[in-house]
Amino acid sequence: MKRKFDTLSASPKLPGITMSPSRSLRERSPDPQKPIWNPRDPGQMHAVMEALHVSSIPDNVVCREDEQKRIADFCKSCIKEKKSGSMYVCGLPGTGKTLSINKVEELLVLWSKEVGFQTPETLSINCVSLPKASDLFSKMIEKFHPHLKNNACSPLQNLQKLYSQKGQPSPGNMMIIIVDEVNHLITKGQVVLLDLFMLLTLPYSRCILIGIANAINLLDRFLPILEPLNCKPTVVTFCAYSKDQILKIIQQRLGVLGYDIFEPIALEFCARKVAAASGDMRRALSVCRSAIEVFEAELRLATNKEDLNIVRFEHMEIALSRAFKTVTVHTIQSLPQHQQIILCSLVKFFRRDKKNATTLGELHRSYSETCKDMHIPPYGWFEFPDMCSALSDQGLLNIGRSKELRNKRVTLQIDSSDIRFALKEIRFFNKAVTD
Repeated sequence: MKRKFDTLSASPKLPGITMSPSRSLRERSPDPQKPIWNPRDPGQMHAVMEALHVSSIPDNVVCREDEQKRIADFCKSCIKEKKSGSMYVCGLPGTGKTLSINKVEELLVLWSKEVGFQTPETLSINCVSLPKASDLFSKMIEKFHPHLKNNACSPLQNLQKLYSQKGQPSPGNMMIIIVDEVNHLITKGQVVLLDLFMLLTLPYSRCILIGIANAINLLDRFLPILEPLNCKPTVVTFCAYSKDQILKIIQQRLGVLGYDIFEPIALEFCARKVAAASGDMRRALSVCRSAIEVFEAELRLATNKEDLNIVRFEHMEIALSRAFKTVTVHTIQSLPQHQQIILCSLVKFFRRDKKNATTLGELHRSYSETCKDMHIPPYGWFEFPDMCSALSDQGLLNIGRSKELRNKRVTLQIDSSDIRFALKEIRFFNKAVTD
């Protein structure tokens, strides 16, 4: 008898990945030495979901050892020399930036005690939560210098005065200021961010500033201002996680439970797909939790006699399909073919030339070349701008202004991975988006 759940496996195929694992992979069974997971035990199920939750902090942050060492060595150097310093930590979302810095913070406390230094005081701020960017200085006063809280001067003026004059009662221990989402400090004239970095140049400052942001190009815009002022930060970049790293992190989280939860091929499938799309560890954890929920749905329909004690490839397949089948993907797959070719051409052009913007004229040339490769007659220049405008109206492209139509700037309004994902599911485009 066919259960209701069996119909769910007829989900859309994911791009670029064979949906049915080979027999050799299928035969890779869980470790027989481990105890068997009982998914019908509420306590065990809760433990699994907790282990895969993004808020669960592992004892060791694996796959980020080099980045943690760089951050820790930088802070130790500042503490030893009792000098201020700044560091900019950047990388895509879900690459372990905040998690690594929190772990470094714990390690610095232990290190300070071991070597006999005063434990540095730490202030962690997420700039998204600040009503005003300048409230950052008020937070610094509250944490490090509460005796100045009701002073007549502004918080920034108090800090500038405190770190400028030798006779001021400045604390002897170092102060670490961790500023997450630092890009939100860029206000009109970039004044707040500049004032923050300038505090580090004052002779009696004892601040170690660690700015965190998803924007990798933030320093490219701001560095020309900081460099002449002698407050150029050290940069640490967190790259997207690879397939092997994602797999290792998931296995680390599940390893503490002592039993197998997933088929090995299911976890490999998840790691490969997420690494190809974004390398976002948070997304990988979310997909794993979703796969367990799919498994639970089957479990509720099964009889107690059925031996269901592991999340299979089919469950992960459905979870991945749900995670990546976004509204944007559906919109792209519903477009007329030539508008899809325009998006395909744009992705190929950006990838080949390592750019994130082009012009209508350049895009038309790229579109015509793609049509030629596909053996399809392209539309001429007269019709082309209208097709691009239709894509702009759907929020897929942004077309700038220019007196000359061919010189109008074109940028993507969506992630290029959504375009690749959407078009790979269409057989006609499969080769074009993977070239």
